[in-house]
Amino acid sequence: MLAISEVARISLKRILFPTDFSPASNAALPFALALARLYGSTLLVTHIIPAGPRPEVSFDRLPAQDDRVGSDARHRLDEWTRHSSISDTPCRQLLGRGDLATVIPEMIREHTVDLVVLGTHGRRGVSKLVLGSDAEKIYRSASCPVLTVGPKVRAGEWRLDRILCPVDVGENPEPFLHYALSLAEKNQAQFILLQAVPLVPWQHRATVEAQMCERLEKMIPESARDGCTPHCLVRWEHPAEAVLLAAAEREVDLIVMGVRQARAAALSSHLPWPVASEVVSRAPCPVLTVRV
Repeated sequence: MLAISEVARISLKRILFPTDFSPASNAALPFALALARLYGSTLLVTHIIPAGPRPEVSFDRLPAQDDRVGSDARHRLDEWTRHSSISDTPCRQLLGRGDLATVIPEMIREHTVDLVVLGTHGRRGVSKLVLGSDAEKIYRSASCPVLTVGPKVRAGEWRLDRILCPVDVGENPEPFLHYALSLAEKNQAQFILLQAVPLVPWQHRATVEAQMCERLEKMIPESARDGCTPHCLVRWEHPAEAVLLAAAEREVDLIVMGVRQARAAALSSHLPWPVASEVVSRAPCPVLTVRV
């Protein structure tokens, strides 16, 4: 366990918003706009054309006059931007070609992106194992945090009044704890630090809860306590279920959690039941993942 002494204030100068023009991806736009307005960000609206039979075409330079697919995609991106509700937000368009797990990280590096915001269909189970998850490809390969809006996210005005941050006291939460605390401070939010401890017999739970809460309290720097309202929570379910139940019961507006970096050709990044994937697909609020 590592306690942080000071909260690093985050800066979101450029927010990347990938869209495939579907209702699922469009559902994430209000959340991208809310953060862009809060932080004075530029929104980079991007559409990625899947790699086709012409691999020699570079993803970052699509000659529309020679490429009908690229021309059509550019037209759809123009139309989408013109008719969406982003007129009061600085905006740029990006068009790419290739695999999401390759193109998005390249765009993040090239344009110094601070955050990716995307919507997902939230595929689970066998369908996800066969079809894969575009959202998971992105949040496991992106070098910056990714805000994912799943199919169960509540619509309406988004206010960051309650932020849930699941941690493991046996690991280092610093990479994502900074983001969670910085957002909580900026919005004067209630900050809930959660530890899941499954399979603890009921007669030992009081002792375990006291020990866990003491360790959780030490993670929150004194300097952050004036800017947000911290709470420590211990639950006895397995991690994904603990996070989802806590999010529903506390009516949280955002979940912030760490995800491990994808490994090349690793089946584990496509298994249907990892914690982050389960939380993203079922959460009632957006999920901010930070790669650790």
